[in-house]
Amino acid sequence: MHFSQQPGRSKAIYLGTCAMVFFLLSCNSFFKNDLNEEPLARVGDTYLYWDEVRVVLGENITEQDSASMVTNYINNWATKQILLEKAIINLPDEKIAEFEQLVANYRKDLYTRAYKEALVNQAEDTIISQGELNRFYEQERENFKLKEKIIKLRFIQLPVQFLNRKEVTESLRRFNQEDIKYLDSIGVQFQKLNFNDSLWVPASRVIEEIPPLNDDNVDRYLKKSQFFELEDAMGVYLANVNDVLDVNEVAPLSYIESTIRQVLLNRRKLDYIRKLETEIIDEATKEKVFEVYDKQE
Repeated sequence: MHFSQQPGRSKAIYLGTCAMVFFLLSCNSFFKNDLNEEPLARVGDTYLYWDEVRVVLGENITEQDSASMVTNYINNWATKQILLEKAIINLPDEKIAEFEQLVANYRKDLYTRAYKEALVNQAEDTIISQGELNRFYEQERENFKLKEKIIKLRFIQLPVQFLNRKEVTESLRRFNQEDIKYLDSIGVQFQKLNFNDSLWVPASRVIEEIPPLNDDNVDRYLKKSQFFELEDAMGVYLANVNDVLDVNEVAPLSYIESTIRQVLLNRRKLDYIRKLETEIIDEATKEKVFEVYDKQE
């Protein structure tokens, strides 16, 4: 199968890849090798040392595999170095300048992003109170319309030849303390079970667990207070539907609580970064590390 690329995307990928290559291959200028160490290979004035190759070798690798991997690494390194040198010689000066700027920008972004992340992780408060969750939910509830029916139900899948189907059916429907105790005692005989009927689950998940359900009959069986029994070659499915919410109804807080929590954490993180950036500018200005000069007319 062929996937076509848009010209703009191709150019972005091309420039980004070249920037990455230039950045990675220029690392030798930042991390100097021991002058006493014997090089493994050379291209022009650039040398490859064992420390750079060692990281790609595993601890339990055989001697034969080690030699092969080292050879491949050296050849790949040499190919990139030779291509880099030829690119620098043959590419137009303006293209070289463009790539150098990309590399410089990438390096700045890499360091500043890592530093900000470290500061955020050090200071970030990851505790979201129930009050915060409730307030956000009430303020934004109209944005939490369901795109799929969700269900509360308990169900059991029995083997087709299960002997005590009637007793299990009655216990699952009635579901008092004695019934729960009985079902728990023979649960190892069930192929599947779910007794937590206070948990909302999407209809698609229910259909996965109960194969006789499908898009054509789901509205018939997945109705509030409905008990149903279905069967196929894989087993007998007993289910009691406790509650149902349909598409476009507002999702209950319990169903989307983890999503809201993540949204609030992301907002808190962005607010902290904005505050941090403002404080950095203010401090640098106060200490005269940062100045903005008046434009000369």
